[in-house]
Amino acid sequence: MSNGYLALVLHAHLPFVRHPEYDEFLEEDWLFEAITETYLPLLQVFWRMADEGVPFHVTTSLTPTLCSMLLDPLLQDRYVRYIERSIDLARHELERTRHDPRLNELARMYLERFITCRNLFVDGWRRDIVKPFAQLQDHGALEIITCAATHGFLPLMAAYPEAMRAQILIARDHYRETFGRDPVGIWLPECGYVPGLDAILAEANLRWFIMDSHGLMFGNPRPRYAIYAPIFTPSGVAAFARDRDSSRQVWSAEEGYPGDPAYRDFYRDIGMDLPMDYIRPFLPPDGTRRFTGVKYHRITGRTRDKEIYHRPWATAAAEAHSGNFMWNRQQQIRHLRETSQMDPIVVSPFDAELFGHWWFEGPEFLNLFIRKSVYDQHDFQLTTPGRYLADHTTLQMVAPSASSWGHKGYWEVWLDESNSWIYPHLHAAARRMTELARHYRETATPFQERVLKQLARELLLAQSSDWAFLMKTGTAKHYATKRTKDHLLRFTKLYDQLRCNDVDEEFLKNCEWRDNIFPNLNWHYYA
Repeated sequence: MSNGYLALVLHAHLPFVRHPEYDEFLEEDWLFEAITETYLPLLQVFWRMADEGVPFHVTTSLTPTLCSMLLDPLLQDRYVRYIERSIDLARHELERTRHDPRLNELARMYLERFITCRNLFVDGWRRDIVKPFAQLQDHGALEIITCAATHGFLPLMAAYPEAMRAQILIARDHYRETFGRDPVGIWLPECGYVPGLDAILAEANLRWFIMDSHGLMFGNPRPRYAIYAPIFTPSGVAAFARDRDSSRQVWSAEEGYPGDPAYRDFYRDIGMDLPMDYIRPFLPPDGTRRFTGVKYHRITGRTRDKEIYHRPWATAAAEAHSGNFMWNRQQQIRHLRETSQMDPIVVSPFDAELFGHWWFEGPEFLNLFIRKSVYDQHDFQLTTPGRYLADHTTLQMVAPSASSWGHKGYWEVWLDESNSWIYPHLHAAARRMTELARHYRETATPFQERVLKQLARELLLAQSSDWAFLMKTGTAKHYATKRTKDHLLRFTKLYDQLRCNDVDEEFLKNCEWRDNIFPNLNWHYYA
């Protein structure tokens, strides 16, 4: 009999980036890199274990924006073009490095990986990689949860609860359409929680969510079992707290496993290193240098002179780290059981893109850790929050406090001098959307329905927390700023035209063509 439970939670999310007005668009590579380096490798790991009968349980979110992009025919076509360009590059690399055995071996590795990705995507799963995730859920191995519709940071919508409600209910509807069932759990964007949000989750019939540890520890009353048992909020929705120790062990920049010198260096890419004359044929027509995914160096240390990546060393490091992570969870859960005499659950959430994209060996680590946890120890069982709740129906009731998993635990990342200018505009748009929804809820004509749907899409896309985050970090700051302004400008133009009963249908069609997410969006939620 085990002493407790461990819930691995992967948060798979990307902002909605789709630009049909351009033949190629740099930021669309975010999706293509994630498909190649994270989503397909994770599917390979999970399906291999499922086929071999490994009894594992993992939770993953697939956010509405991510699913919408993965299911979009335009982006599917563009991914095929992207991966075929990668295959072509790897073949040329095989020839270029033929006199250097170490580099040539790595070039062959990349060629094989890219060909495998193309075959899986095109032939194996017919360009739809949401479906194999759904099949793993039907198999009982995965618990797929939803997220807010466009990953909007909900605490900064608290003054306009209609906007929070629309983010949650539209996401619930999208999950139904995508997976043919209702979601049971939700990943709150950035783990952002404010009192009252649980009532909206209850309205959507969501049974559980994850928050940061201090949100639970500062709750009223204090939780009897700290962060190692879920609680019921006043609305009856269960809250699980993130375990910082296990999270930090994996992704901390100072002490986490991905910083080991044996692992592949993310930042040294031949797209930046090789002469432009050589690399140009494998770049988009504008010739802008970008990452290609072909990286020949290992982390080595804090030096520009990186050593060549040695695959056996990296594999050995992943083996050692997976065993160490399991041992630490055994000690942690054994101690919790001895001191509390209850069934503790340790919840370890991570951005899914850490595994494979940022940390090349991450999928191998997960594969090894899961297999070791199933077969090599008896101190804990792998579970999901939903499965834990099914077996533990009596919980303490606590009113959690406002919190997030961002720097310092609250809103600082998404509300500071770099991005605070967006909120008066977002709040004004939310107020206007609510006003329109209440005005037209009984009288909207089919054409007005189209306009109201598009207004809601533009508002939802402007609210994405990714834009504020990118402005704060300075990464793709100009793109994030432009995206926010463009959605707000389109919203304002459509709002003014609808109020004046003079909507430019060509402009509306262009907006629908450009921002085509949520075709069945229910704008009445704002009313």
